[in-house]
Amino acid sequence: MATAYKYSQVQGTSSTGTYATLYTTPAATEAVISSLVITNQSSSAITVRIGLDATAGTPGASECLVYDAAIAGNDTVALTLGVTLDAAKFVRVSSSANTCNFSAFLSEIS
Repeated sequence: MATAYKYSQVQGTSSTGTYATLYTTPAATEAVISSLVITNQSSSAITVRIGLDATAGTPGASECLVYDAAIAGNDTVALTLGVTLDAAKFVRVSSSANTCNFSAFLSEIS
């Protein structure tokens, strides 16, 4: 089994009801997300959501890791996770303003 270390980034959305895909586990691959960093580049506070999903849809209530957490203006939050994903799973994110970035740091095992 080979391990590849990677990162994935996506800009936040302008509504917490709209999700973007931060990461998708490739076919025949497993992944471990070691950390996730959220950066708010605005001087205003925002809220964020992070969910795991089997499709590129909206994560259900039981699939949310973070739900409407507040990120202060001009602040960065780092989460140490250790989340494991099997093949073809999605990490979906949303924010109340598109002034934030989500960055995931992970290992892919194939």
